[in-house]
Amino acid sequence: MAINPIVDRPTRSGERQRLRKLAQAALNADQTVDQVEGILGEVGPVLGSMGNTIDGLDMTIEKLNVALDELNTTLAKVDSTIGRMSDVVVRLERVVSRVETIVAVAEQAFKPVQMIESAGHTIESVGRGIASRIGLG
Repeated sequence: MAINPIVDRPTRSGERQRLRKLAQAALNADQTVDQVEGILGEVGPVLGSMGNTIDGLDMTIEKLNVALDELNTTLAKVDSTIGRMSDVVVRLERVVSRVETIVAVAEQAFKPVQMIESAGHTIESVGRGIASRIGLG
């Protein structure tokens, strides 16, 4: 089989076309590398700033953890105080109940005195009425 030299060998205009494409590809690749370097150059400071921000966030979270621990301790103390206050309220309710009983007994004990006072006032007003009628008052 014979090799056709015209088909196997590129022509000069084909070589030029191929060289142009390769040159354009090299320029495009060079521009792409420059763009990537520019982007990476801009991203570096942003990443550094993000690192500082994350460090600040970590410190804030640590402070929040401390505050939450203190709040938890305070709430435990409040719970304990409420338990003690509940005991005091129960004792006070017993005292109030006893005082109410004493007051009820005293009211019953003073009823005869009140009745005597009431009768005395009634007799006094009747006496005044009679005295005024007979001209003494």
